[in-house]
Amino acid sequence: MTKTLDLITIGRAGVDLYGAQIGGRLEDMGSFEKYIGGSPTNMACGTARLGLRSGLITRVGDEHMGRFIREELVRHGVDTRGVATDPERLTALVILGIRDEERFPLIFYRENCADMALSEEDIDEGLIASARSVVATGTHLSHPRTEAAVLKALELAKTHGARTALDIDYRPNLWGVAGHGEGESRFVESETVTAKLQSTLHLFDLIVGTEEEFHIAGGSTDTLEALRAVRAVSNAVLVCKRGPLGAVAFEGAIPESLDDGQTGPGFPIEVFNVLGAGDGFMSGLLKGWLDGEAWPRTLEYANACGALAVSRHGCTPAYPSLAELEFFLARGVIRPDLRNDAELEQVHWSTNRQGDWSAMRVFAFDHRKQLEEMEGYTPAKGAAFKQLCLRAALEVQDGQGGYGILCDNRIGRSALHAASGTGLWIGRPVEWPGSRPLTFEPEIGPDCGGLAEWARENVVKVLCFCHPEDDAAVWDAQLSELRKLFASARRNRLEVLLEVIPSKVGPVDDDTTAAIINRIYAEGLYPDWWKLEPLRTRAAWQRAIAAIEAHDRHTRGIVVLGLDAPEAELAAAFEVAAGFELVKGFAVGRTIFGQAARDWLAGRIDDDAAVERMAGNYARLCGIWDAARAGARKDAA
Repeated sequence: MTKTLDLITIGRAGVDLYGAQIGGRLEDMGSFEKYIGGSPTNMACGTARLGLRSGLITRVGDEHMGRFIREELVRHGVDTRGVATDPERLTALVILGIRDEERFPLIFYRENCADMALSEEDIDEGLIASARSVVATGTHLSHPRTEAAVLKALELAKTHGARTALDIDYRPNLWGVAGHGEGESRFVESETVTAKLQSTLHLFDLIVGTEEEFHIAGGSTDTLEALRAVRAVSNAVLVCKRGPLGAVAFEGAIPESLDDGQTGPGFPIEVFNVLGAGDGFMSGLLKGWLDGEAWPRTLEYANACGALAVSRHGCTPAYPSLAELEFFLARGVIRPDLRNDAELEQVHWSTNRQGDWSAMRVFAFDHRKQLEEMEGYTPAKGAAFKQLCLRAALEVQDGQGGYGILCDNRIGRSALHAASGTGLWIGRPVEWPGSRPLTFEPEIGPDCGGLAEWARENVVKVLCFCHPEDDAAVWDAQLSELRKLFASARRNRLEVLLEVIPSKVGPVDDDTTAAIINRIYAEGLYPDWWKLEPLRTRAAWQRAIAAIEAHDRHTRGIVVLGLDAPEAELAAAFEVAAGFELVKGFAVGRTIFGQAARDWLAGRIDDDAAVERMAGNYARLCGIWDAARAGARKDAA
């Protein structure tokens, strides 16, 4: 059959709770960052980021953490057909910390967890047959039930012509040879573990481990002797990781020195966090192995991915995209503390964003001042009306992709919270309405620390009234606020949509918006999204887009704002904007809700009539944009 997957990993899946404070004991951690975790899960995501078609076989609990793992896998593009939901057991948790360069305390909460209930019944022959390779890890050889599942998967892999790989991944306390408080331990001698591993090593085409992991697999603390013991029972290619010395591959007999194996270039970088680095290394190794690269090149991929992983917080979030890996290999190490390399981190951030927002039809009802000035407005009525706006948006969305809203938290809090999890793109404003120079809503805080409370699916939307001819004092004031906001957004892993409206400040021509864009990038600020007023000519669009692409080839794109324009005027603007692929759609508000808001607040129409009218306006505008885009693409073809 056609191989639709490059690899399937099998084994652990859990949630990592990483201490956010660096340099302290786990006892002293005050907050934690939540990431997807477990070596097979990390590798499935890491290889997917590198462009491989990856799948995972595991179990998760029927609860919030299990759903989080599923959703993260989907966001990474990992095939989840092999992910079973266990109705009786909880998803595994791991609590981790970064004490210093050598100490990384961690506690595994895996007692009777979901992934350790994996059984032979969870191994689907059709899924295994669809893969070019199956990758196992050592932990799931530690229990008879999970071992049986792994062995069945390996047997089916051989039957269907798939290659097999083992990451030894030795965790002594998961084998029951170290205590709960020794999660950091990487090696404890055990004849039982050695015997169990050696009974399976002949099943693999590739075996990967650290020197300590080969010690347990080979039953000797002499690395060469251990490698020879593994070679005695397996013809696999053996890849031994040597920490800062890189890694070495052995295709045949083990030589007299580790230095005599095949190696790839290493990278002199600062070690920040070794947790999960091996899974990053393995992701790069699998990329080269499955692409048929020579071992020196394959090891270069692996070493680079490992270097990037040890430089960042977290496991899966630290792994590179293919574009980032290629950038890193081409440019090299500029500074050893990679996480502080601004250019590299921007590539990492911008090429690992998730979600398909190639089409953007956004109903913007984040307006505050405009509603507050309407007849009949009260805070309670404003909140209720914004819930009606959300109803209209969801009616038009109807479960489809490519739809979104802009909603504030001051008046629209109930609608904003209700939108979470609906599949809508959700933008949330931070600026105080009409402010110039820019100031923020009080909840954002003087240092923009309020963003720490935001849901991760919210996008920071900031409107800045600015013009190239503003005096230096105005620019300095506005840029100072933007710098704080962008830094806080990135720290909290939130995307930013920057809206600029120069026409409200001064005269505009074909160069005005492009000049603002260049000024923003000159400050080292990289919006994920741009929201621009309808530009009057193709030349203005061409210059604005050229300015963006000159600085950022990975921006999410542009949405066109409405400024309460009549529908016919917006249709004409869409005709021009839709001819540029970087323009993904629109974010329009008062054209959709304006009259409905005035009539509803004044009591002239009821809830259902307001929703019907807004949904009709929104759907019609979506149709106008879609037709403009289709026409532009037809003309281009």
